[in-house]
Amino acid sequence: MIEVYPLGRLYEEIAFVAYHFQWNEEEILEMPHWVRQRWCEEISKINEELNKEARESSDQGGTTTIRLDGPDSPFGV
Repeated sequence: MIEVYPLGRLYEEIAFVAYHFQWNEEEILEMPHWVRQRWCEEISKINEELNKEARESSDQGGTTTIRLDGPDSPFGV
């Protein structure tokens, strides 16, 4: 039996990856399902880390500028 992936979920994944990485629909649809899901997981981890740092900064009464490169990067570069 062939399992069909829910269309609504597919659109959510495409929108999520496209929004965060600015990849186009065709590029995202060419990815195997497991790769697309992995990118969604990685983006979610990045968002969680950024949100955690922002909350911690807010709790301390300050603001935080989070760089996406350098030694403090959530990407590890």
